Amino acid sequence: MGKLGKVWLVGAGPGDPGLITVRGREVLMAADVVLYDALSHPALLQLCRAGAQLRDVGKRGGQYSPDQSWITQQLIELSRAGLGVVRLKGGDSFLFARGGEEALALAEAGIPFEIVPGLSSPIGTAAYAGVPLTHRALSSSVTFITGSNKEGEEWTEADWKKLATATDTICILMGMRKLDFITQALIAGGRDPATPSLVIQWGARPEQRVVESELAQLPAAVQQAKLSNPAIVIIGRVVGLRKKLRWYDNRPLFGKRILVPRAQEQAQFAADAIRQRAAEAVVFPVIEIHDPADPKPLQLATQNLAQYDQVLFTSANGVQRFFAELGRQHKDARALAGCKVGVIGPRTGAALRQYGVVADVIAEQFVGESLAAALLPLKPKRVLIPRALVARDELPKLLREAGAQVDVVAAYETKPVSAEKMAELIDSFEQGSIDVALFTSSSTVSSLCDALGEKAPEILGHTTVACIGPITANTAQERGLRVDVLAEQYTLDGLLDALEQHFAAA
Repeated sequence: MGKLGKVWLVGAGPGDPGLITVRGREVLMAADVVLYDALSHPALLQLCRAGAQLRDVGKRGGQYSPDQSWITQQLIELSRAGLGVVRLKGGDSFLFARGGEEALALAEAGIPFEIVPGLSSPIGTAAYAGVPLTHRALSSSVTFITGSNKEGEEWTEADWKKLATATDTICILMGMRKLDFITQALIAGGRDPATPSLVIQWGARPEQRVVESELAQLPAAVQQAKLSNPAIVIIGRVVGLRKKLRWYDNRPLFGKRILVPRAQEQAQFAADAIRQRAAEAVVFPVIEIHDPADPKPLQLATQNLAQYDQVLFTSANGVQRFFAELGRQHKDARALAGCKVGVIGPRTGAALRQYGVVADVIAEQFVGESLAAALLPLKPKRVLIPRALVARDELPKLLREAGAQVDVVAAYETKPVSAEKMAELIDSFEQGSIDVALFTSSSTVSSLCDALGEKAPEILGHTTVACIGPITANTAQERGLRVDVLAEQYTLDGLLDALEQHFAAA
């Protein structure tokens, strides 16, 4: 037998992917194989390294789901093959998630394992609903319970009656199917029918829905609102605090679906920022990034960096492709030692820092003209600009007018996505399931409009159009779009601030 691998039982936390622990993130990024459940957020899988195997083993009511014994056997077999395996579960692995069963099986099989705790679902979702499960004046005890005591066997009416007055706060997981029976039994056991109660569906996500009611009316309220699993039931006086402590699902962008028309790797920063505003990021790459058809200009430029006194980057893509070419030549950031380096925008600067380079010049406004204005006092002589094959020419034009020799080389080019994928996006617009089109550059406007064709103004006509700055807005207007939101500060946070103000005033 070869060297054993290892299994990490990782709690993903509830809903919001930002709630995973630092340790959970670390092992997820290093795993060879990830077996993930339905309640772990899809964005967490983007942390996995290229080449990692991602296997969906989630259990869904009414649908085929892998058997638990099969999942456990997979963990054993994969680790025996010498692989590092992450078992990713929503919430915490050791709270109603069968993590204990899996850990016992691994121990008996002699498989090395590690437990990486996660924020449990009832605690996390209650917090996102604005409900503290304990409070010195209202609740000094809390009980977590499932809707059944084991698979296929329900708690009896007598069981629920015993619980009715034995604890201050009751949190019920997987109890939706028997909610009417449970509430009646609790009331019969002595719980006040007027006890504040609620149900949280899809907690800690932009899809979160909360229904509040007195205990006696809770099943009817849930039925009227058409709530279903995954959901958590909370019963107790602490529920009444939600009116004052509600903080997540009353935010201006809560539940809004915001289109980010960029490739996944370029959209990650925006997607994270959007989720932090309680909205959902719909990442859709209307263009794909490719190496330029003719790689020789970039090759020659990177071979002869010593002849340039300045190198300017206008996008994170340009930075990544530039350093990829340096790597092919067995060079690194030291090749830029004799150059001043300038960037447009914080994301471009952040991409540069990943390669150990701090920009000498950063545009105050995130447009080419601003970078040119910052550079002209330095009296540039020969400038290299590695960028997209097709891009605005204002920056090189202004530098040339000031007497600089400017070499613009294609570091990458963009191509449209397939017609099938575009049809899916158009259908989303027509169904009204996209609330905002977020444009962070003129190229994102042009790419989306090119992909949508001549009907772009009509398709986007019922969607809020938000632009990061005046140049992007001008491009949108030239393409026939109505610009609804324009950032005062030409940054992503500035644009999201403007969006919040827009919807708060609506």
